[in-house]
Amino acid sequence: MLSVRGLTVEVGGTLVVEGAALTVRAGDSVGLVGRNGAGKTSLLKVLGGMAEPKAGVIQRPEAFGYLPQDPQLDQIPVHVTALTHVLGGRDLDALAARLEELRLKMEAQPGEDALVQKWSRAHDRFEHEGGYAAESEAKRLLAGLGLRQDRTNTPITVLSGGERRRVELARILFAGSALLLLDEPTNHLDNDAREWLFGFLRSYRGALVIISHDLELLDESITRVLHLDRPGEADVGELTEYKGTYTQYKVARARDEERRAKIASRQQAEIARLQTLVDRWGAKASKASFANALETRIARIRNEAVGAPTARRGLRLRLPEPPPCGRTALTAVALAKGYGGPPVFEDVSFDVGRGERLLVLGLNGAGKTSLLRILAGTSETDDGMVTAGHQVTVGYYAQEHEGIRAGASLFEHMSEAAPRLDNQMRRRLLGTFGLSGDKVFQDAATLSGGEKTKLALSLLVAGRHNLLLLDEPTNNLDPPSREAVAAALASWAGTMVIVSHDTGFVRDLAPDRVLLMPEGDVDFWSDDLLDLVELA
Repeated sequence: MLSVRGLTVEVGGTLVVEGAALTVRAGDSVGLVGRNGAGKTSLLKVLGGMAEPKAGVIQRPEAFGYLPQDPQLDQIPVHVTALTHVLGGRDLDALAARLEELRLKMEAQPGEDALVQKWSRAHDRFEHEGGYAAESEAKRLLAGLGLRQDRTNTPITVLSGGERRRVELARILFAGSALLLLDEPTNHLDNDAREWLFGFLRSYRGALVIISHDLELLDESITRVLHLDRPGEADVGELTEYKGTYTQYKVARARDEERRAKIASRQQAEIARLQTLVDRWGAKASKASFANALETRIARIRNEAVGAPTARRGLRLRLPEPPPCGRTALTAVALAKGYGGPPVFEDVSFDVGRGERLLVLGLNGAGKTSLLRILAGTSETDDGMVTAGHQVTVGYYAQEHEGIRAGASLFEHMSEAAPRLDNQMRRRLLGTFGLSGDKVFQDAATLSGGEKTKLALSLLVAGRHNLLLLDEPTNNLDPPSREAVAAALASWAGTMVIVSHDTGFVRDLAPDRVLLMPEGDVDFWSDDLLDLVELA
């Protein structure tokens, strides 16, 4: 169970919530919703113990599972595989590693009785702890979340970003905790893995708090909604609870906002009426007490006033015209990449024409992100070469937001990306993506996933590129922001190489050709391939 009292959360000197209270019991499935940047991820970090509250009391089980938007698995030792990482959810990884270490020693020193006895004791303990059954369960979880069987014994450091996230989610589910806090759990999941996760969460009997822009997941898996109502960066958020699914919440929320708007309108009309009387009679000594009484009444109405719902300002994006470049924007010849084992891909060759949109398709682990990193120059190819066309300038959007640094503010990032712009233009460009006010001086590492996406896209726009390499650019965006980004890119005349599993985004973008990985086959785009996009 999760119990919260008097919770105050502050990020970068700005209050997200103050004095909040909530309770989540076993069997409760709660969706935490609100606009991008409202502070949902910051609140969940505090609930998950990854950040300290400014004030308040949080009671939760000693063992619980927390999935952040961007699991940091880079520091895991190179020998840790996907399977052993999942087993670590119940501390079985150390036992499994000890067994493997002793097995290798027995192979190197056959007939050594002391080693055999040590292995036998370790084996008995592993078996007693349910190790073999647990290994089977861990593999079942990994398979359900879409990790290929041949990747289960692959080191974590070699896995793609999408695969790492699946492994971390599997570890959390494997631990069997009584409380799960999940931030965007369907990111990087294909359709089959999403359906599997929906089934798992439906049958989960613990306490669940989930943030997601996957509306189907919210309708399938939750029974209550906590709406974090925080209209602007300067506002302190308020948590409002609604019972039912996400669709039922939307209806109830619209009804609430309509009711609040009517009450606010009546209150303002009454204040205006009373103020007219004060203005009329206040100057007359004989009516002074009457006017004072009216002013007291006005003050009371203002103190008790219901705030009218704030109309949300949607993103309206327009990318600048791309600088001119040669007819061929990019040429790749015989590219190959591996990470110590069999190559992820090899002999991949293609070119991209000026103004063309090339979609890179393939299952998780097929090398899509590795390919984009090679094209962007942030990773070396094992073979072959990449050649940019005449006057081509490349902008790279990384799905893991590698270019966003801790300790640097949004404004500092923008200043580095656009050194020739003045400060006013830099702030205006950030504001175009909904990043305004004091937020521009906030540490970029403290942003939510959706805000990091907006910052990364704003930096791309600032760079005035004519070739964009986009790796899952709509991850973490709420539906209105996703539509705005899709519309802006669809109307842009520059060249794009895109990786995305978002079928709506791909449909809006209308690619010209598709590159199938890891084979490297190139074909013309057809809407029949949208089914493959969901599997990407």
